Amino acid sequence: MILDVVRLTFFPALMAFAATSDLITMTISNRISLLLSLGFVLLAVMGGMDGYTLLAHIGVALGVLALTFGCFAMGWIGGGDAKLAAVIALWFGFDHLVEYLVYASVIGGALTLLILQFRQWPLPRPISGQIWLQRLHDTNGGIPYGIALAIGAMLIYPQTQWMQAVDLARLTHWI
Repeated sequence: MILDVVRLTFFPALMAFAATSDLITMTISNRISLLLSLGFVLLAVMGGMDGYTLLAHIGVALGVLALTFGCFAMGWIGGGDAKLAAVIALWFGFDHLVEYLVYASVIGGALTLLILQFRQWPLPRPISGQIWLQRLHDTNGGIPYGIALAIGAMLIYPQTQWMQAVDLARLTHWI
């Protein structure tokens, strides 16, 4: 039962935190990626994931990290975005990787266009004192792509083995 509660809340809570953090500070803490990695390993072991599947998930994550590190090296994304994408891939494995990458890319493109449009207009005076909005509005600033990564992840998460394993009948009876 506790395992079901963790499956329902842990990943989504950290996705919300990562997106909010990236929006407000334009950074994604290494702690988020570390917590997601440790949470994955604990849930995988506690949930009975076999060794081959565990290694496959790790392989997917390392592949995505190599790809996103290349994007980071080219200056296309931030380091926090690269690590977040990789750790999300760790949770999804091969089963949902392509679908996740498509969602994150489309949402990221839309987010980028919205922010570029936002930067074309002056900030209204009542909100112009907000430092996080000034940072977001800065034409030389980056795009908080962690938002797109987190939204894409949350669109896929309900379809994953993590949510499929939740016994909602038992959980609702407990609540």
